[in-house]
Amino acid sequence: MTFRRGSGLYLGLLGADSGVNVALESCSNPVMASAPIAPYNSSPLGNSSSPNASRESLKMEPLADVAMLPGEERVIDKDIIYICPFNAAVKGKVFITNYRLYFKNTDSETPVILDVPLGVISRVEKMGGASSRGENSYGLEITCKDMRNLRFALKQEGHSRRDIFEIIFKYAFPLSHGMQLFAFLSQEKYEENGWNVYEAMEEYRRQGVPNSEWRVTFINKNYELCDTYPTILVVPYKATEEDLKRVATFRSRCRIPVLSWFHKENHAVITRCSQPLVGMSGKRNKDDERYLDLIREANGTTKLTIYDARPNVNAVANKATGGGYEGDDAYQNAELVFLDIHNIHVMRESLKKLKDIVYPGVEESHWLSSLESTHWLEHIKLVLSGAIQVADKVSSGSSVVVHCSDGWDRTAQLTSLAMLMLDSYYRTLRGFQVLLEKEWISFGHKFASRIGHGDKNHADQDRSPIFVQFIDCVWQMTKQFPTAFEFNERLLVVILDHLYSCRFGTFLYNCESARESNNVRVKTVSLWSFVNRDTSLYINPFYTPESSCVLYPVASMRHLELWVTYYIRWNPRIQHQQQSPVEQRYKELLALRDQYLKKLEELQLSDSAPSSTHLTNRSTPNAATPNQHITHLQTPF
Repeated sequence: MTFRRGSGLYLGLLGADSGVNVALESCSNPVMASAPIAPYNSSPLGNSSSPNASRESLKMEPLADVAMLPGEERVIDKDIIYICPFNAAVKGKVFITNYRLYFKNTDSETPVILDVPLGVISRVEKMGGASSRGENSYGLEITCKDMRNLRFALKQEGHSRRDIFEIIFKYAFPLSHGMQLFAFLSQEKYEENGWNVYEAMEEYRRQGVPNSEWRVTFINKNYELCDTYPTILVVPYKATEEDLKRVATFRSRCRIPVLSWFHKENHAVITRCSQPLVGMSGKRNKDDERYLDLIREANGTTKLTIYDARPNVNAVANKATGGGYEGDDAYQNAELVFLDIHNIHVMRESLKKLKDIVYPGVEESHWLSSLESTHWLEHIKLVLSGAIQVADKVSSGSSVVVHCSDGWDRTAQLTSLAMLMLDSYYRTLRGFQVLLEKEWISFGHKFASRIGHGDKNHADQDRSPIFVQFIDCVWQMTKQFPTAFEFNERLLVVILDHLYSCRFGTFLYNCESARESNNVRVKTVSLWSFVNRDTSLYINPFYTPESSCVLYPVASMRHLELWVTYYIRWNPRIQHQQQSPVEQRYKELLALRDQYLKKLEELQLSDSAPSSTHLTNRSTPNAATPNQHITHLQTPF
């Protein structure tokens, strides 16, 4: 079943309850969508700002328009001109804190507001020089990671941009200046500790392991076997600790095949790993071959299917650097399938091309051909198609091994999407959090390298939108199965905004061992603490639980859509629609139902209470029983 949006492009603003500081960059029709956050905590935070910050703050104007986060401190404010890409230049004042850049216009009654977390900034450049001619030709250009750019103009005399350039550069890239990320300075407090959302043993028990086929091993408790894997691993029951050590020597980065998901009915499994170190000479490793055979034997699979995410030509090329793939001669009980998903560099260039066609303007006349030239939806299709193959194979009772080169990019996309298709638990709000914590965070997707948190090196070749691409695939599934997911689009956007913001510790660093050595769970707040404080914001009102339903989305270009409400949300000329009228009406009806059920419960309680004056005649034909009321009220809207 496919759920399609109405005709026309539109912009979905997160609104004041999203918790993400987003503002519509409009000059012709400005809208403020900045979130009121926790009250400002003015206590000093050591080296969180420059020594002159407190003295400087005495000269600064009050910032009454935005509630600052606990731990957020003002650094500087300055008169500036915002060069709005959608209309004219706007005079105003920019305020820089240790967390955000905040701009508000001063030249009109209609507000024009920008509220940008500094972690979103990818690059800061000086625009023009002292001798530049032309209006507003001297200033700053800021490139952001979330599909937008900002340009500001200043007066040319007296090096007026030097101080603000240096401050933005310093606080947007704190790690490059020996400073801490804001997540370590934040003093936000929430009732729930989001770090407790995912407990590895609890999740494996939910799946049905350990059992007679699979066991838990703590061989990696000190990250000695593999420094990018978590401490708790699930491996074939018959594999010894010595077997694991020998297999690790033949897998890239020592990332051995371990269990991701166990099918309770047919006992087929999804396992993940990195490429074998075959090299140009075609090396073999008997321990690795036997280990994969143990995975196959665990549920009696006739032939183990190995899904190599890479194109065949790339896998062959990796032999030159010592990598490779599982050859038929060595792995005779296995079938190798290449999924043709391109590498991180191709994905990075594809998203750059997409940004070029959606920001600042959308060219209607060549829209379809321009979108096709980015190949973005083509890549989405290949990732979804690969995950469908994995899910279908496991659903039919065959175990699979999934890997790419190092097993932390395309592998994570495929395993997590396949698990989302197979297991309805991961389609709940809490279950999706567990899925991200398990397959992406604990198993070592390189968030720090791919996103570049606090790092000034914007041209780093390790940067790539792999996680954004995964979330896009999830969004495509929610569109095709609008009743299958408990969470809504708002959750996906909030996750991506805080992927960059550095407000929470959830996506910081490359692996579990790095987070542990930096004490992230103690010194920072989890994103899930923030999300779970008010889950009603992220609930899909159309959700219908289906415990045993496997989802097979259509991975066809005809059924895939550009995620307009994320990629083009900054364009004010795209009609914005925060919530569909149908969804809004459905929520109202659900609220009305809840009111009636509550009244019914109260009536039942008063009806059952002992009273000498209670003389209700239950034999009266017109008196409805409680069950009749319940049946009537539970009729689906």
